[in-house]
Amino acid sequence: MSEGVSCKEESKSIDLTRITLRETDLSDVEDHMVWSSDEKVTEFCTWGPYTSKEEAIDFINGIPNIFSWYRAICLDNQAIGSVSVCLQRDRYREKVAEVGYILASEYWGKGIVTHVLKQVVKIVFSMYPQVERLEALTDNENLASQRVLEKAGFQREGVLRNYVYVKGKSRDVAIYSFLPTDLHSEFASLKL
Repeated sequence: MSEGVSCKEESKSIDLTRITLRETDLSDVEDHMVWSSDEKVTEFCTWGPYTSKEEAIDFINGIPNIFSWYRAICLDNQAIGSVSVCLQRDRYREKVAEVGYILASEYWGKGIVTHVLKQVVKIVFSMYPQVERLEALTDNENLASQRVLEKAGFQREGVLRNYVYVKGKSRDVAIYSFLPTDLHSEFASLKL
């Protein structure tokens, strides 16, 4: 699920040319702990805040087994979040991929995830030509994440009621999609 984004507006902007995507490795453990242990960031996540570095190490070591594509979102090469893509394995959804993202709260409201998602859309449809649908699921109460998806050109399709059971509660999930045909129409008017 798309998680960890807030609607707080910050007065200081970030030069988005300083944002890069790169593979994650164990040298990112300390940076990873910044967002994975933050209750504000994990509020809408399916998992709770990390309480130990070992949890972050286990997660980073398990990335190849979980995600089809996973990158650290970096500011001047320091990891400040991550973005992931999972290709669906179900035979009826084999042409679908799901994108997820998370960002340290210090960087919320600066356009970083919108910028990253625009890049990821192009990467996914280029790297995985079989993908006909890129989707994102976000908690229906996570309005900031929904705005990010809309700014990145994703189309809201609706709400899946009681779709996930997270942290002891059934949650509604908003579903968004981006199709290859949207690249031409959406990116004609969107600036990277």
